[in-house]
Amino acid sequence: MENQEKQLLKEILGFARSKKKKLYLVGGYLRDLLLKRDKPNPDIDFTLEKNAINFGRELARKLHAGFVVLDKEHGCCRVVKFLRNKNCTLDFADFRGKDIKEDLLLRDFSINALAIELEDFLEGKFSQTLLDPFGGQKDLKAKRIRFIHLSAFDDDPLRILRAFSLAAIFGFKITPETLKLIKVKKGKLNTVSSERVRDELFKILGTARAYDYLILLDKLKILKIILPEIEIMRAVNQGPYHHLDVLKHSFESVNKIEEIIEEYKASADVKNFLNQAVAAERKRLELLKLGVFLHDVGKPQAKRRKDGKTIFHGHERVGAHIARNIARRLKLSNDELEALSKMVFWHLRPGYLADSNRPSERAKFRYFRDSGNEAISVLLLSLADQRATRGRLTTQESRQQHERVVAALIREYFRKQKEKKMPRLINGDDLIKNLKLSPSPLIGKILGEIEELQAIGKIKSKREALEKAKKFIKENK
Repeated sequence: MENQEKQLLKEILGFARSKKKKLYLVGGYLRDLLLKRDKPNPDIDFTLEKNAINFGRELARKLHAGFVVLDKEHGCCRVVKFLRNKNCTLDFADFRGKDIKEDLLLRDFSINALAIELEDFLEGKFSQTLLDPFGGQKDLKAKRIRFIHLSAFDDDPLRILRAFSLAAIFGFKITPETLKLIKVKKGKLNTVSSERVRDELFKILGTARAYDYLILLDKLKILKIILPEIEIMRAVNQGPYHHLDVLKHSFESVNKIEEIIEEYKASADVKNFLNQAVAAERKRLELLKLGVFLHDVGKPQAKRRKDGKTIFHGHERVGAHIARNIARRLKLSNDELEALSKMVFWHLRPGYLADSNRPSERAKFRYFRDSGNEAISVLLLSLADQRATRGRLTTQESRQQHERVVAALIREYFRKQKEKKMPRLINGDDLIKNLKLSPSPLIGKILGEIEELQAIGKIKSKREALEKAKKFIKENK
């Protein structure tokens, strides 16, 4: 625990004393301390007997911090305090029972049913005064997720999904008894808000074990509750280039993207790209894995037979539409929605580029232009897609060429990002003035053509740009 974090806790304790309130630290913060897990932006949960919302509101004023009511009915609020190099999320809640022991009984899993008075914690009495009535420390050492009481999933069905996110994050096993209860209660997940489901799903996707837990969620028939769109992918056979049906191929693609991410862990460029926050604390890494899993979601609707062959013409367009609907249901941001849609829509493009051992400058320019900010996501998705495709008509030579071309495109993208952007040779005013054009969509088309020719080195001066513009107008009359 850093000094600034400790100082914040001391301020909170001082405020609690002034209000004659006994504050307990509970749950994940204590669990993470026992695991020696340091989070860059800690979430610290507190509980007190009653009036947590009023306490949090007054504390936020004193700390000059953000404040929001999370659950008025159950007396839960959040205070967000920005420190020098991090922000702390402080949640305050009323006891869930008549006292702290009953509060712990009503929590989700034994490893989160931990509590200590804030005063004892700051006085260094952690081991002597930590409340652990359900063997949470023992389960932490045994690396297991275990429910406390039979109504755990009735009280909050999201806990069903949280069992898997905790297991994925920590590499723990869910006990057989807990899995048995989850199977019985899984239907209750339908009552949980999309935002809460999304957050737990993204926690799973953010780990290196997403493939394993997606498979387990599917086996337990939970995944189809979260993503009902995947059901039509099941048992949809593909052509001879594939060895798996559409859904199994999608799972295997997630397996391959996790291998690829591990291979690229030494690349600062790729690592920084994947760690970019797209919305809230959700990163490109998680969104990429979702895109990889959904890249062929349009295939069942697009499947046709033509000349004795199975084809999926236009499945990327159908899939992008489905992906957008999924993004809306999960309440993803507009930026996430557009990114997910682009990944699915353009996922075939790198494969077309890889048909040539050396794609043309024009083809590469158009790929980077069209895929935009998701160029790297699409390239990584394409690698995973290709590695998960091992039908009898796929060849070692084509696979190796695909790998070479995509790897070169990844390097080129980051190299171009670091280069100084070339100034435009001409703009719309130049076209209006020199070619006597009126404002119209034609100007945008001409400028797009000129930008492409400049990028691939075909023109280098304003004079050449205007000559090409004249030629473009003549050819497109």
